[in-house]
Amino acid sequence: MSSYLKELEKYRDIDEDEILRTLSPEELEQLDCELQEMDPENMLLPAGLRQRDQTKKSPTGPLDREALLQYLEQQALEVKERDDLVPFTGEKKGKPYIQPKREIPAQEQITLEPELEEALANATDAEMCDIAAILGMYTLMSNKQYYDAICSGEICNTEGISSVVQPDKYKPVPDEPPNPTNIEEILKSVRSNDKELEEVNLNNIQDIPIPMLTELCEAMKTNTHVRSFSLVATRSGDPIANAVAGMLRENRSLQSLNIESNFISSTGLMAVLKAVRENATLTELRVDNQRQWPGDAVEMEMATVLEQCPSIVRFGYHFTQQGPRARAAQAMTRNNELRRQQKKR
Repeated sequence: MSSYLKELEKYRDIDEDEILRTLSPEELEQLDCELQEMDPENMLLPAGLRQRDQTKKSPTGPLDREALLQYLEQQALEVKERDDLVPFTGEKKGKPYIQPKREIPAQEQITLEPELEEALANATDAEMCDIAAILGMYTLMSNKQYYDAICSGEICNTEGISSVVQPDKYKPVPDEPPNPTNIEEILKSVRSNDKELEEVNLNNIQDIPIPMLTELCEAMKTNTHVRSFSLVATRSGDPIANAVAGMLRENRSLQSLNIESNFISSTGLMAVLKAVRENATLTELRVDNQRQWPGDAVEMEMATVLEQCPSIVRFGYHFTQQGPRARAAQAMTRNNELRRQQKKR
């Protein structure tokens, strides 16, 4: 240890400034490169800060990406492929595995009556599947095959024994026929207060002009015979909701209102709910499945309306909050009980 300290003593009086003054520009540049603190393993740093710049050549021109890709592709094609250590010839070696036949011991052999032997020998796959289900061999078939064979009195499995679960066959469902309602005739009948018109059903008619729907709501204000008014999936928005609200304030014969599956916002629903408070004949209201969720304030208003309007006994809306849902359920139970007591009287 003492010899090492003596070796360091000779460097104590060295003048570093004098040494730096005697270095050439090339030596100073090399020293600067050696003193740079680089971290090649740090992936958070950009590539230029992880290693020293060793480029001495000046750029030959701007970057041409297409030319670079073509050059790399040409270089890759010119590289000679490495030969396989064992070339592939396609020759199959060895012998295929053949499962040996297992001989059934004498004590495990089952002898049936000739009639049963003949019946089983001539049975189809579907009949064998039903027999296996009756005997409780449910591991040999899928659950659908098993329960179909147990629950049905006839042979219903036609694909034979199979433990693979297969989907049921798709049953095409025909589209609903278009709504044949003539809006212009309905509007004339509502305006004339036709006694035979008790239901206005405009469901799924998506090309009704807004002015015509507004006129229909205006005509409903003085109508005394229509009991049901439905505007499901008619692309109605807030203007129609405001027209419906004005209709509810003056109409005294309507009992059912359905405006589900439309584009009514929270403002339009709030206007309809406020108008329901002024209507004493409405017994059914459906406002679910709008384009956007109306919000907590509207759901609280729905619960308040149901509590203050005992005439409503059917309400169509899926609450997302527990508080309004519980209040609405309690109010609907009370309203239906009041209606039942009124019928008894």
